[in-house]
Amino acid sequence: MDRWEYGFLLLVAAATVAIGALTTTRPLGTFLIEGGREAATTTLAMAWITWWALVVGFAIAGGVEAWVSKERISDYLDGHGPREIGAGTFFGFVSSSCSYSAIATAKNLFRKGASASAALGAFMFASTNLVIEIGAVIWILLGWQFLLADFVGGLLLIALMALGFVLLVPDELVEAARRNAADDEEPTARDPVCGMEVTPEETEHRLERDGRTYYFCSVSCRESFDPEEANTTIRERATSLAGWQALADKQWKEWGMLWDEIAIGFVFAGLIAGFIPDSVWTSVFAGAASNAPVFILWTSALGALIGVVTFVCSVGNVPFGTVLWTRGLPFGSVLSYIYADLVVPPIVDAYREYYGARFAAVLSAMIFAAAVATGVAVHFLFLGLGLVPDPSTARIAEVKVEVDYKLVLNVLATGFFLFLYWLHRREPIERGEGATATSAD
Repeated sequence: MDRWEYGFLLLVAAATVAIGALTTTRPLGTFLIEGGREAATTTLAMAWITWWALVVGFAIAGGVEAWVSKERISDYLDGHGPREIGAGTFFGFVSSSCSYSAIATAKNLFRKGASASAALGAFMFASTNLVIEIGAVIWILLGWQFLLADFVGGLLLIALMALGFVLLVPDELVEAARRNAADDEEPTARDPVCGMEVTPEETEHRLERDGRTYYFCSVSCRESFDPEEANTTIRERATSLAGWQALADKQWKEWGMLWDEIAIGFVFAGLIAGFIPDSVWTSVFAGAASNAPVFILWTSALGALIGVVTFVCSVGNVPFGTVLWTRGLPFGSVLSYIYADLVVPPIVDAYREYYGARFAAVLSAMIFAAAVATGVAVHFLFLGLGLVPDPSTARIAEVKVEVDYKLVLNVLATGFFLFLYWLHRREPIERGEGATATSAD
């Protein structure tokens, strides 16, 4: 995140405390002390409850990234049919990453010939909202019903986006966006060791072998690459130290991209829980016990709008969404909030730079509308099936470090996390075991 984004979030945090101070019926000093205590304990409790799930989720995602070859993905995404949409969803799931990385990867796929439906609908959404890490945190904090709803709603949203691109967006606009994405775009190649995209003309690290050129981001990657071992199986990668080192590198990259957004999500959840009185939520969500379509529609739009203005993306949305759920935001509206992470202002600005202002506006409006519509549809679907849980089942509690399964899981997870960090920091060893070679496109 940029410095100005942090500054904006500080203003939002200050406004949260100010709203609470102006609406509380308690003495100001008591309010600030008790609110600060509740904010801190809520933040720490959520971090404690989800730590093991985050470590395991990032490790699994790192293993998928390091051990499963995903070369030439764009070849599978060149249409609008179920096969291409399904492939985009699958590749998005196994390419889990932060929202900013996801939109950059989706742009490259779109530039290389993938359809807008498959790249900017299926892949881009799935790689942020249908991934292992976010699923684990949703399950821990919100329960299995929300996890199922996130998956069902995600597939519905992807279908709505695909229909929107086919029925509403002119082909001329899509092709203009593709040309805009390709303008001044230098050809890139994937480092076969670490997976980083490099520019062949700029990198000094390359290797000629059997008439093929491999490009690397650094000397260490070039020296550790062995093309004879580039096509090893998943089993061979998973049972070698080099394969686990590749996993450690990938999962550490994911931590590097997402740790601040996850932390911000926990902190904002604590601030909302500690400083906004229940009376404020009662007035905002008046009629929360009602399932009237108009009420669900406007709160879904409100949830998506909150998702836009808070700037928090991907996994970091879930703790904040948990607090909104316990304060009265309806079931489907919480999903709309989570799904809106792809239309926060910095990402919309990236769309404008990638595809041009007109297509960026259309894309952002489609994502927002699809998030709202999906929230409403899933709310009534799960309500009809009797699967909407009670908000009291959400996991927001005081910090209690007890000798129970959470303590055991967190201790094991911490040890696993430190082991992966040690692998990441040590010198590369035969890292070509887990890599797939790629030449410049």
